[in-house]
Amino acid sequence: MEKLYEKSETGCCNRFDPKPWDSKEITWKDKLFVKDHVLSFFHIPLNFGQVVVRNMEKIKKADALGDQLMLSDENSLFGSDVYIAVSKEVPNARMERISGTFLSKVFEGSYKNMGTWIRDMEKYAASKGKKIEKMYFFYTMCPACAKFYGKNYTVILAKV
Repeated sequence: MEKLYEKSETGCCNRFDPKPWDSKEITWKDKLFVKDHVLSFFHIPLNFGQVVVRNMEKIKKADALGDQLMLSDENSLFGSDVYIAVSKEVPNARMERISGTFLSKVFEGSYKNMGTWIRDMEKYAASKGKKIEKMYFFYTMCPACAKFYGKNYTVILAKV
């Protein structure tokens, strides 16, 4: 996986390559993340940018940039937990380790398709004989970069 900003044409998000993520099985053991919470209104984030900027400042200061991987756990209509992959512990940040086996699938298009994508992910897991325990959403880039690159990819990672 690429490091944040390593090959960015925008100075923000890297161009996303879906191949390493599409229809894969991934196993993590204690993958390290900074965890924070985003306020939402019916799954529409209200302070996502502020949360990301605040945490990226801490991560950069600690020289802990990890893979370009930020997961969202849409655990409520009114909030979600955000996980930013890091290479080491970050002072003054809430740290979380995630372990498990995940099926991953890449989707492209508007977020309004999320319900369809979730159903497709459930069908994909069932076709592999797996039962989903939890889903994480990897929004691969910010809206401005998605517009620049001409693609809006979302990866669903289903813990099985």
